[in-house]
Amino acid sequence: MIYAISDLHLSKRGDKPMNVFGDQWDDYESRIIEDWVSKVKENDTVLLCGDLSWAMKLEDAVEDLKEFDDLPGKKIITRGNHDYWWNSYQKVKSALPKSFSAIQNNSLDVEENIVCGTRLWDIPSKDATEQDVKIYYREQSRLRLALEDAKRKSPDKQIIVMTHYPPFADGFKPSEFTKIIEEYDVYKVVYGHIHGANSYHKKEITLNGVTYVLTSCDMVDFKLTLI
Repeated sequence: MIYAISDLHLSKRGDKPMNVFGDQWDDYESRIIEDWVSKVKENDTVLLCGDLSWAMKLEDAVEDLKEFDDLPGKKIITRGNHDYWWNSYQKVKSALPKSFSAIQNNSLDVEENIVCGTRLWDIPSKDATEQDVKIYYREQSRLRLALEDAKRKSPDKQIIVMTHYPPFADGFKPSEFTKIIEEYDVYKVVYGHIHGANSYHKKEITLNGVTYVLTSCDMVDFKLTLI
C-alpha cells in the first residue's frame, strides 16, 4: 500500500509553532502519528511531498525526521519551497534516517508502481518575476528528467509523480507541467503546498485521465491519504 501526506512543517526546536496559523494545528504531529500507526504496515510506503521541516540546516532537519523514522513503512521525501536545509541531493540522501529515501528529478520502484518527482514552482502570472519564470522552465526540465528516469527503469509500471507545488494553474487550468505529465501517461500526481479551507483545490480530481491528489496535512484533517 502507498500512502501520502505533506507539509509537516516540523520544528523539533519549537521555534516555529504551527498553531499560530489556527487551532486546527494544535497537537497536529501527534494526530498524524496516531493515524499513521493505525494504517501503515512495515511493507507499505509513505510519500512525504515537501515542506518537511522549518530547519535551516540539514542536521536539524534530520533530527525532525527522526521522530518518524521508527514509524512503520518506508518513507520517500521530495523537496518543498520551505525546505531550505535541502541544498545538495547527495548530502540529503546520505544523512537521512534509515527508513527514508529522497527523490529529486529521478525515480524509485514501489510495488507495482514507479514513483518519480521534482518540486515544481508556481505557474507564472502576469506579475511573475524573471526569476519565477526561469525556475518554472527549469522545473519543466526536471520533471521531464524524472519521468524519463521512470520510463527507463520500469517502462511497464504505473507512474506516480510526487511534487510539492500543484502542476496546474488556478482553477485546474492546464500548464506546461500538466502537458508533460499527460505526455508520459502518468497514473497519479501527489502534491501539497496548498493551505486554507477556501481554496478551490479538491482532495482528488481527475483531469484528462490523470488523477491529482492533494495531501497538505491540514487539508486532509492530518490523516494519511491512500494512493
